[in-house]
Amino acid sequence: MAIEQIDIEFFLKLSDMHPIFDVRSPGEFLHAHIPGALTLPLFTDDQRKIIGTAYKQESRQVAVKKGLVFFSERMKTIPEEVEELTGNRIKMNGNPGSNRLLVHCWRGGMRSGAVAWLLDLYGFKIYTLKGGYKAFRRWALAQFEKNYIINILGGYTGSGKTEVLQELKRTGNMVIDLEALARHKGSAFGGLGKGPQPGQEMFENLLAYELYKAAETAKPVEINAPYANGHATAIWMEDESKHIGTAGIPKTLWDQMRKSPLYFLDIPFEERLKHIINSYGAFDKKELADAILKIQKRLGGLETKKAINYLLENKVSDSFSILLHYYDKLYNTSLYKRENIEAVLNKIQCESVDINNAQKFFGQKA
Repeated sequence: MAIEQIDIEFFLKLSDMHPIFDVRSPGEFLHAHIPGALTLPLFTDDQRKIIGTAYKQESRQVAVKKGLVFFSERMKTIPEEVEELTGNRIKMNGNPGSNRLLVHCWRGGMRSGAVAWLLDLYGFKIYTLKGGYKAFRRWALAQFEKNYIINILGGYTGSGKTEVLQELKRTGNMVIDLEALARHKGSAFGGLGKGPQPGQEMFENLLAYELYKAAETAKPVEINAPYANGHATAIWMEDESKHIGTAGIPKTLWDQMRKSPLYFLDIPFEERLKHIINSYGAFDKKELADAILKIQKRLGGLETKKAINYLLENKVSDSFSILLHYYDKLYNTSLYKRENIEAVLNKIQCESVDINNAQKFFGQKA
């Protein structure tokens, strides 16, 4: 079979049907990778370092010789690993194309070439990425420079915005859940129960890929509905600060978000407080107290002390009430810093926190 080198657009289209194998080192993959890619390192991190040092301090020829020694050992295990990761695709009969694989390295050079040669020899149909992961990164950053039709879902803390976004998605709307991609809810408490966040580069990769998929599936609409901006299906996103935990939204996209129509869930304070208690009340008190201390400078010493003391006295509602007032004030300040806020703000009156609030954007059942 012939190995085909293809550009990033075609590479991503094929990735909907065929697996991507990233043959860079484990450390490179861990730092950031193409969403959905599987790691199939040709060299370990230490081996890559040895080869790189030889290239810089000795010569290309010496580096290649060292690489070939490592490759001669690694080539014994790669085909078997690929079969395991793909469910023995090469042995599947009656399914044309089931043995096709996508392979890339850092720049589309020797590492992907070596693995592609081996897997092609073994019987797989191989496509390699022209320019490697560097080409993907250029493509990813370019996605943030495009213009998108966006609707922003806003509301004070505790409005159940995530649940409403999920309902919008369930009912066929295009949704990008930024907090899910960042693995953080945005506030000082946003990392509770979420695990480590992706690094900035990986967050950008995930977000770029979501924007690409949303734009690919966008379809014109026939009615002049508010949620569709009158001419094409909008992408729903939650109103966010520039940073969601440690993950920063690229400036060009965030600027677009700030100028997009904002649908604000206007829900009574007490209803939102109940939702916050249900969402965070079961967390360990020490974790909650540590999160409160993160905002001590802005919350103020007295309010911080009161919030923590209420928490330790099991007066969770009183503690969270202080915090909710703080976040309401913070959000309100950010809200009215928008340019032309009167033109983009649409307040949606809601009696309670409920996924059915999603229906209010449509004037009919979603």
